[in-house]
Amino acid sequence: MRFALAWSSLRRHATRTLLATLGVAVAAAMLLDMVMMSTGMRESFRSLLLSRGFQLRLAPNGTLPFDTDATIENTSGIIAFLRRNPDVTTISPVLGGTIHVSRGNREITSAALGVDTRVQGDYELLSGRDPAAPNAIVANDDFFRATGAHIGDTLTVSTGYDAETRVFSSSLRMVLTGRVRFLYGAANQLATAMQLATLQELGGPSRKNDASLFMIRVRDGANVEQTRAWIEVRLPAVSVISTETALAQVDKRLSYFRQLAVILGSVSLFVGFLLVTTLVTVSVNERIGEIAVMRAIGISRAHVVQQIVLEGVAISVIGAAAGLLLGLATGRYLNGILSSFPGLPQAIDFFLFQPKSAWTALGLLALSGIAAGVYPSFRAASLPIATTLRQEAIA
Repeated sequence: MRFALAWSSLRRHATRTLLATLGVAVAAAMLLDMVMMSTGMRESFRSLLLSRGFQLRLAPNGTLPFDTDATIENTSGIIAFLRRNPDVTTISPVLGGTIHVSRGNREITSAALGVDTRVQGDYELLSGRDPAAPNAIVANDDFFRATGAHIGDTLTVSTGYDAETRVFSSSLRMVLTGRVRFLYGAANQLATAMQLATLQELGGPSRKNDASLFMIRVRDGANVEQTRAWIEVRLPAVSVISTETALAQVDKRLSYFRQLAVILGSVSLFVGFLLVTTLVTVSVNERIGEIAVMRAIGISRAHVVQQIVLEGVAISVIGAAAGLLLGLATGRYLNGILSSFPGLPQAIDFFLFQPKSAWTALGLLALSGIAAGVYPSFRAASLPIATTLRQEAIA
């Protein structure tokens, strides 16, 4: 009966109820987006770091991987040293650089990675084959579009451009063997990969045995932080970054987005609360006489309170359900904009949908609906019956 009366009261002023529900839907959409944003970045980055099973990364001391042009010397010696630890199962050295590809009368610049194809964790092969030979190279779709090249083409790859003499320090004819997707690549970034030894050779004598990064996989059941500490003590010239360490540093760099999410989420929740409170209060004020008659014929105060609270909850829940769909649509759109920021991996999702996020948003709005109906319901249930009926009759 309480549900029927509450629903009848809302239908009596259908236009007003609809507008309030739409307002709650907008607030719910913003709240859901902010909840997804506050948790999505971290979880998305964690999934990206662990996508190929590497829990540790070694970078030049004091930097994040590829933050600068700094490299780690003595690659072969470091690999031999790391293999002494029985907890280390896989070591993947990576060298970063820049290459120039001649296409007609154009010189196209692209990022390049030197990898060990047997253990690499930087790209996924989409078609063709890995660069197993010293003169083989693979590239992403942006590179193919920019160069107009096809798998099987032979390219002239150069490095070390001198602006004064306008010549390259080294060049090599390479065969394009595959199309790949780089896991950590930024949007619209031209990128290629080749054998580590090949890129080291193209870099000249100074990079003959260098790497920009080591990715390390630890055996199942081993303590990752203990392994990190073991490497850190014995290799003071490198920064050892575990997944948790990387997440902490990313949290610092993206703290602005998390703060913005908390502020806007709180505002949207408060706006939704005010909308429902205003509608329920106006509705109760219009039905003072009706409520007094109900009390006079024996309807309990608890019944009146429950009916009015149910009206607020109904508006909040219906609005939240509509806001869920709206929030998913706007989150996807905004994610496309934010993911295009320069330097950020394209695979990072700022608005990552998680069932927990959706239930959190819906739960908060349901609680706000209950809170919105508390004051007007107790006020209506506490009115003196005789005085209220007399005033309504005179009016």
